[in-house]
Formats: sequence, C-alpha cells, structure tokens
Amino acid sequence: MDSGIGRIQALLCMALLLGLSACTDSGGSSAKGAAKYTIAVVPMSSVHEFWNSIHAGAIKAARERNVHIIWKAPQVNDREQQIALLENLIVRDVDGMVVAPVDAIALAPVVEDAVGKGIPVVIFDSALKSDRHISFIATDNYKGGLAGGHHLANLLGGEGKVIMLRHNEGVSSTMNRERGFLDAIKGYADIEVLSSNQRTGATVDVARPKAEQLLAKFKSADGGLIVDGIFTSCEPVSHGMMLAMEAGKFTGKVKHVGFDSSAPLVEGLRTGRIDGLVVQDPMKMGYLGVKTMVDHLEGKEVTPHVDTGAFVITRENVNDPENRNLVEPDLDRWLSSQ
Repeated sequence: MDSGIGRIQALLCMALLLGLSACTDSGGSSAKGAAKYTIAVVPMSSVHEFWNSIHAGAIKAARERNVHIIWKAPQVNDREQQIALLENLIVRDVDGMVVAPVDAIALAPVVEDAVGKGIPVVIFDSALKSDRHISFIATDNYKGGLAGGHHLANLLGGEGKVIMLRHNEGVSSTMNRERGFLDAIKGYADIEVLSSNQRTGATVDVARPKAEQLLAKFKSADGGLIVDGIFTSCEPVSHGMMLAMEAGKFTGKVKHVGFDSSAPLVEGLRTGRIDGLVVQDPMKMGYLGVKTMVDHLEGKEVTPHVDTGAFVITRENVNDPENRNLVEPDLDRWLSSQ
C-alpha cells in the first residue's frame, strides 16, 4: 500500500476513534455549503465552562462573518489526541485553524506542518513555541498571576505563610500564572512560601485528592493549618482545592485565591468558600480567534498579539454588570442549537 494513502487512512481512523463527543461541527449563520470559509477551532478540551465559553464566542463570530466552524476537542488535555486531531484537519484541508495548544513544545511541529501546507493558524489561550502562527490571542497570564498574588497578599495584610498548587507541566498559560504569582509574593518580605512545587491534573476528580494531600502536609497540632493563604492556577485545581478545604473544615480559616471561574466557584465566592477569582474573558477569546482568522483570510492586516484581559473578582464586585457577564455568561444563546 502506498505510504501516503496509508497515512491518510490511519489519520481518518484515529479521528473516528476519538468519538463523536469530542468532534462536532458548529455552523455559522448559514449552511456549510454557503459559508465563505471553513475554520477549525481546537481547544484543549470541552469539559470545563471555560471551553464552553470559548465555543460560544467562536459561534458568535462565525455567524457574524458567515463562516462554518468545526469544533474539535480532545479528551482533557491529551496532547497525543490533539496532535491527531490537527493532523486529520490538515488532511481535510480546512481554510484555517484556531488552536489552544495542550503542550507548547509538542504541538509546534504539527502547527508548523499545517502552515507549511498553506493552512494559517491562530493560537489562543496558551502560547506555542513557534513563530509560524499569524496571531496569539490570550490573557496575559503572567499579569493575571501577579494580580492574584497581590490580591492574596492584601487579604493577608502583607504577612503570613502561603502555598500554591500548580496545574500540569507544559501548559504555558498556567505556568505563566504560577510564575506571576510567585514574583508578586517576592515583593512582600513578611510572606513566606511554604510550598510551590506540587502539581495536579486537569480535572476536579484528580485535583481534589492532590489538594487534600498537600493540605495534610501543613496540618497543625490542633487540627488546623499552619498556612494562611493558598493560590491555585486554573479552574479544576481551584475547584478541587475548594472542595478539599471544605472536607478538612478549613473554609473561612485560610484565604484562597483561585484562577478562572465556573458555576461552583462563583457560588463559592458568593458564599465565602473562596476569597477571590482571577478571571479571563473566554467568550472574547473564542470570538477574536475566529474573527482574526477570517480577517487574515480576507487579506486584512491582523494584530500579532492580543491581550484579552484578566480581572480580579471578589464578593464585593461579583454582581457588577461587567463582572457578572464574565463569570455568568449567557452561553445557551449560542450553544443551545449545537
């Protein structure tokens, strides 16, 4: 069998094996055949509200610009599946791809392969170790980490002992948040970092036991904690830590600042189970990802790097209209027909 044909067949089989739940077409404002372009949007996963917001923003842009989008999500942060999905999209010869890389290094070769075959790529959410993409659209995660560090320091009155629970290795967005947090804390001479090297996975089910294990290391003789503050760098880790704090009866006794939002985290913020959330604007990210790709395909000049913002949400400001739109967006308006 010809090796090229065999490779194509293998990729198509891989795409089928990934399952219908991970691969869906999301049409624009018109039928696929009438759309100007077909653009693939490939997030890290689709199991968190963050990615659903990205999806909603992408659909909004697709309808406005009369393009067809293909939403393809791997299993949670699975780099090999994401590579296979991108390889399959190259074979399908889509007009462009909008990608959130699971791994900044591992995804670079397949993205560069796409560009080499004439398929432009926009990177969003998390950086890629390559300069071949046309634009990078994301939160300035380092600045978001700085904001989280300063907020926690202010809650502690500039003194105390803190810990940080990290996300997976290789995800540039969360690694930059963690670096920003630690750099912020360096500015407070009376705050000591007791632990900053522990990592967990990409789901709440994995994050909660890891958080419980970390908290167990810092229990005091009276059953409390010798820790005054905690920082967590993404939604599943923040949610897992919140649940671990509740299980250990530490809620309200230790300040906790998390990154990202979800319905449980926002409810936790309102009820005092978490003390601050650094949130992004994922709908804007998904919207601009598709819009930027369409602009490029139409020959317009695009901005190489777009910062979509990071915002500190507290119990005091969560109900402000702008903040409420960030943490409780109307996703059904865009996703209900998908």
